[in-house]
Amino acid sequence: MQGPLSTRRSMTLYLMVWLMLGLVLTGLVVSSTGAGWINGLLFALPMTVVYAFATGFSAYYLCRAYPLSQKGIGPILMVLGVAALVSGLLWTAAGVALNSLWWSLEVEWAGFAISPALKAMIFGLGTILYGLSAVAHYLAIEFDRARLAERRELESKLMAQEAELRMLRTQIDPHFLFNSLNSISALTSVNPAGAREMTLKVANFFRHTLGLEAHTKATVDDEVKLVRDFLAIEKVRFGSRLRVECDIDDDARPCLLPPMILQPLVENAVKHGIGNLTGGGVVSVAARRDASLLRLSVENDVDEDMPAAPGTGIGLANVQQRLATAYGHEGRVVQLRRDNKYRVELTLPAQTTREQ
Repeated sequence: MQGPLSTRRSMTLYLMVWLMLGLVLTGLVVSSTGAGWINGLLFALPMTVVYAFATGFSAYYLCRAYPLSQKGIGPILMVLGVAALVSGLLWTAAGVALNSLWWSLEVEWAGFAISPALKAMIFGLGTILYGLSAVAHYLAIEFDRARLAERRELESKLMAQEAELRMLRTQIDPHFLFNSLNSISALTSVNPAGAREMTLKVANFFRHTLGLEAHTKATVDDEVKLVRDFLAIEKVRFGSRLRVECDIDDDARPCLLPPMILQPLVENAVKHGIGNLTGGGVVSVAARRDASLLRLSVENDVDEDMPAAPGTGIGLANVQQRLATAYGHEGRVVQLRRDNKYRVELTLPAQTTREQ
C-alpha cells in the first residue's frame, strides 16, 4: 500500500480493522442465512481482505487526485459517490461468484444460499466502507501534510537561528578588532609578551565564535568563558578603568542556552557604559538557577547624567528575538536602570544536557 499506509505499523492497523469488519460480516451472513460459522468465514474473510486492498488503493489515489484544499466539496462527493457505488456493486458480484465457487464443491461447510436481501446488504455495506476508507485516507493525508508543514517550519526556524547567529557575528563591533590590533601594536615595543598573549586571546575568541552553531546550545560555563575572553581583550585597552566581576552558581554552570547570548550584552556594557566613564567602572556577570528557571544578568556602571537609556540598539533586540524564537513566552528580557547602574536580566527555562 502506498501513501499514508506505506509503513508496516499503519498496514498492520489497517488490516486488523478490516479483519474485524470481516468478522462482523460473518455474523451478518450467519444470522441472515442460518449457515454455519465456517461457511460464513470462508465467504466473508477473503471478501474483506480483497476489498481492503481494492478500496485502499482506489480511495487513496482518488483522495490524492481530488485534494480538499483544491477541489470543491461538490465534485469530490460526486466522484467518491460514483466510486463507492461501483465498488459496492463489484464487491457484491465478487461475493456471489465466490459463494458459487464454494457451493460447487457440494460440501456442508462451504457455500450457502444468497438471498436478494443479503445481496442488498452486501452492496450497501461495501458502499459505506468505501466512503469510510476515503474519509480515513483524507484524514491521513491531511495529518501528513500538517506534519510536513511543522517540519518545514522547524527547519526554517533553525535556518533563521543560523542567520541570526551569522548576523550577530558580523555585528561584533568592528572597532573591537581595530582597537585590539592597535593595542597589540602598541604592546609590541614595550611588552612583547603581553602583545603575544593578547594576540592569542583575540585569535581564541574569534576561533570560538566561528565554531558556534545556532541549533547547538552552549552551557553557561562556555558562555562565561567566551565573555571572559572578550573582557580580557578589552581590559588590555581600558586597563584599570575596566573591572570585571563574575558570580556564577555551580547549579547554573551546566545549564544550556543559545550560543553568544551574553556577548552582545557585555559588549554593550563596555561600549555604552564603561567607555563613557572617565574613571571607568565595573561589568558584573551573574548566573543562577532558580528551580526550573535560569536567570542571567549583565550589569555595568553608567553616567548618571546620561538621559538616554542604553541597550536600545541592535544587540539587545537580537537577544530578545533569539530568546523568543527558542523559548517563546518562557524567554524574557528585562532592562533596569537605577542611579548609575544599568542591568539587563535574562530568564529562560533551566535545562542541562542530561535533563534535555
